[in-house]
Amino acid sequence: MGGEESKPAAPSPFFSTAWRNIAWGDSGNQKALQYLKDYKPETGGQKLRILLHGPVGAGKSSFINSVQSVFKGKIYRRAGVDNMGADDSFTKKYTTYRVQKEGPKSSYPFVFNDIMGLEIKGVLVDDIKLALRGHVKNNYTFNPVSKLSEKDPFYNKSPTDNDKVHVLVCVVPANTVADIKHAVVQKIREIRMEASDLGIPQLAIITKIDEVCPEIKEDLKNVYRLKKVKATMEEFSVKVGIPMNCIFPVKNYHEEDNLNRDIDSLILSSMKGIIDAGNEFLDELCQCDSD
Repeated sequence: MGGEESKPAAPSPFFSTAWRNIAWGDSGNQKALQYLKDYKPETGGQKLRILLHGPVGAGKSSFINSVQSVFKGKIYRRAGVDNMGADDSFTKKYTTYRVQKEGPKSSYPFVFNDIMGLEIKGVLVDDIKLALRGHVKNNYTFNPVSKLSEKDPFYNKSPTDNDKVHVLVCVVPANTVADIKHAVVQKIREIRMEASDLGIPQLAIITKIDEVCPEIKEDLKNVYRLKKVKATMEEFSVKVGIPMNCIFPVKNYHEEDNLNRDIDSLILSSMKGIIDAGNEFLDELCQCDSD
């Protein structure tokens, strides 16, 4: 007579080692933050324009607020955020956000543009294409049934290099990647094709990673050791075509009253990827202009 057969152990949710390494902690954060603060485009007066797009409720505005928080050293809430879980986009206008330096009238040489979500009642792909080319003026209110007309006062007929987009960033929540609507995926792919034609680099931010993995709530530094996080990123990569090394998982500041060094580490890592990609694009533009 033998005892009960022992059940096989559940597979571990972790890889044995992290599959991507970033510099965690205060020392790494200070180095990364200083790198971003020291960034300066080769062309004087040039601003690196970062356009965020994605589904409703993805965390685009929250990501902007999170970046601002890291740079300011305190929680920042300027970009409007909706917590109602509605299907309609809380962001209605084409809004530019600058990251202010310590001085009152000085800002870093990169800006964010936040736009309406990509749902059926959301922003039109044609309007995003116009924004990529610099034809959409700040504070334009998106119309989900009619694209911006050349006769509209918010249509920029003669965009400068500063008006054009230099980095396109798709923001998607981790907890919806598996169920992302086909129509939204098609919009993302169409926008990507237009950006590719213009040579604009494309990255992605996967938000709300703590909502799909309880191990992250225990320790955010588990992010690159968790099999589920990598699988979620891989699934999104396959759906929209953005390479894995251009996808960054983050946790935005949402309910926190104070900064968290591990949240900062992920925000800074994603921002370094965005700035580096955008700067390479600007360098290529400068070379083309000098030829």
